[in-house]
Amino acid sequence: MKELLIFLLVTMFGSFTNDRASIYEFKVENIDGKVVSLEEYKGQAVLIVNVASKCGYTPQYEGLQALYEEFKDDGLVILGFPANNFKGQEPGSNEEIKEFCTLEYGVEFPMFSKVSVVGDDQSELFRYLTSLDNQDFSGDIKWNFEKFLISKDGELTRRFRSKVKPQSVELVKAVKKELAK
Repeated sequence: MKELLIFLLVTMFGSFTNDRASIYEFKVENIDGKVVSLEEYKGQAVLIVNVASKCGYTPQYEGLQALYEEFKDDGLVILGFPANNFKGQEPGSNEEIKEFCTLEYGVEFPMFSKVSVVGDDQSELFRYLTSLDNQDFSGDIKWNFEKFLISKDGELTRRFRSKVKPQSVELVKAVKKELAK
């Protein structure tokens, strides 16, 4: 009976093991609906952030844009993934989100279509990212604006909770360390 239960769970929810080697194996839809392979970012340090427009942390868009401007020529790219998982704080359509980010915060870093970052409908990318061990913590995303720092080789190196601001000493130091590799 136990074996049958395990078989059913694995069949319904996928393997319990993580058989992906890096983020480069994922294809995601950008905010304009175009499918993008994350392999496009190979060789760059990548900061993946789940974002929302009506959150107490929404002003972090400004810091993310400033971080992007400061380090993009050195090889940093920031990828924003809107999610409506926490108290409905990202209710808009992709078009509305794009307009908000552009007009309110001047966002120029790549933005992607709205995804789910927790729960049964969690996107494959975020299921992968939250399952990886790293020096900080693993497991579910707790709120909007969690940050995943990815090495130039596509591997998760650091993870930061929402309260860590994009231009905090801790995050900037981690970004500089990845860019120096």
